Amino acid sequence: MTKNTSQTVLVTGATGTVGRQVVAELLRRGHTVRALTRDPEKARTVLLADVPTGDSRVEVVRGDLTDPASLAPALEGVTGMHLITFGGAMFAPLETGPEIVELARKAGVRRATVLFGGEETALQRAVEASELDWTVMQPVEFMANALEWAEAIRTEDTVAEPFTGRLSAMIHEADIDAVAAVALTEEGHAGRTYLLTGPETLTVQDKVDALAAARGREIALVELSEETAKERWRAAGQPEEVIDFLIMVYRDTPPEGRTVVGTVEEVTGSPARTFAQWAAEHAAAFRA
Repeated sequence: MTKNTSQTVLVTGATGTVGRQVVAELLRRGHTVRALTRDPEKARTVLLADVPTGDSRVEVVRGDLTDPASLAPALEGVTGMHLITFGGAMFAPLETGPEIVELARKAGVRRATVLFGGEETALQRAVEASELDWTVMQPVEFMANALEWAEAIRTEDTVAEPFTGRLSAMIHEADIDAVAAVALTEEGHAGRTYLLTGPETLTVQDKVDALAAARGREIALVELSEETAKERWRAAGQPEEVIDFLIMVYRDTPPEGRTVVGTVEEVTGSPARTFAQWAAEHAAAFRA
């Protein structure tokens, strides 16, 4: 793999869990970032939490993946682009892949990473069929998903979940970003689909124990029945298809979601971060 000097990378979904840290990781590695967003003011506020004030290497630009023409100015001078596969107000799968790829070709973009969204999309297929040096990022469960428990832990010292024995090789979002940054700026990753996991397989109890240790206070784990879990998700407004998906993957997690692979270290040269590290970094979110 050949390392390159400073490059300009377009990051879509720049205010999301992954995108905002892709921005920070690229800056840390000495590159320039163009952060694409439908709401530049919001993006500036969000990104300021991760980017040193006044860093001139990050530029927030307006654009919308559902409106490819809006991307043309943002692609000028860009060598790589990080793509999400959903767009619009309802996060529908993007159907504008061919147009985005053609704009990238005309602009001279060389590389693209695609964040896998749970199923292959039209945008992913368009990128894979292109002449771009593409890499698909396929992470398993994000460690950041544990933030869904934060309110109940702060107020009740409790986590309530179904299928508490389920296994997860969950990944620290910063490791997703580190792999993306390498694939976007270095040779040797074209045509690859990277399954990304953390360094260990955890039960729900393991996660709860790590959070309790990080915040310095015990947390009780309550196992919900399948029906109770469904009722809770319905009350929270989850669509039936989402509920069915959660039951399916929680009851019988696919092998790729519970099997550790060494991709993070192979690509970045650094071992994948543990959930204990993530918990320590976010301990304040779980304290009353």
